[in-house]
Amino acid sequence: MARILAAADIGSNTVHLLVAATDGELVTRLDNLSEWVGLGEVVARSGYISNERIEHLLSALKECRRVAQTRKAESLYVFATEAMRSARNYDAVLHKIEMDTGIKVNIISPRREAELSLKGSQLDVEGANPEIFFEVGGGSAQIAIIHKRKVADHVSLPIGTGRIIAHSGLSNPCSEAAKKLADEYVADALKDVNLPKDSTPIAVASGGVARGLMRAIHPDGEKSVFKAELDYIIWSTSRLSTDRIGSRFGVKQRRAQTLLPGSIVYRALMDKFEVSEITVSEFGVREGAILEMAKGKI
Repeated sequence: MARILAAADIGSNTVHLLVAATDGELVTRLDNLSEWVGLGEVVARSGYISNERIEHLLSALKECRRVAQTRKAESLYVFATEAMRSARNYDAVLHKIEMDTGIKVNIISPRREAELSLKGSQLDVEGANPEIFFEVGGGSAQIAIIHKRKVADHVSLPIGTGRIIAHSGLSNPCSEAAKKLADEYVADALKDVNLPKDSTPIAVASGGVARGLMRAIHPDGEKSVFKAELDYIIWSTSRLSTDRIGSRFGVKQRRAQTLLPGSIVYRALMDKFEVSEITVSEFGVREGAILEMAKGKI
């Protein structure tokens, strides 16, 4: 019998809630709500989560709790990733969240984030048998070598879209100088990464940045993303305003701001690991958490 469970992640870009019905093998979305909070860029610039962002965060989490209760979810699991991991005032923020909402937030490790994201992605790309997995967020990028559908090796790099924007000053449209700074920042982060891989690995990606790129490139729903397509996104978004990017590619304004830095990161990852295409999953870390909850592992 299917159970109704809820999981919400406090990411570097969004607070995202999933309420789903699951039998421990499949996940059916009932509610899938996202609120842009933008913690990654703020923490990258200052090292702290500001009072304004804390209030926004509290509001988003109260809504998550309300929706989960309305759906009669058995439990609500809330976890946080890179922005919260990196914030110097994370203890105070977590205490404030618990006092104001009754929600106890679990900060998960980068490897755990990769494991949950991989588990979720297997719901719709199971036949791809990935050998390498990418998940780029607002604060960091998770890169994992996969063996028998599990994370065998992993590295986390500070090349999320918010960090890149904070470091390089990328904007839309952007200057050549800002784009060069972004390219150099990503290349420097990747230069010492030496994860073992097959000569032509099958790659899968998950997360909001990858899905945003996939939907911008393929409004027809095709899941594979190629180098030439990322080159086009980089060229196009470099010269357009955020409003025009949103109109041209059919994405919300906040997501439009991630297309350029997201393309830069994924293009660099493809070169680094000699990947010819990336299959993007519609599912990820929240679905992975729901499956773990159903099996009593969370």
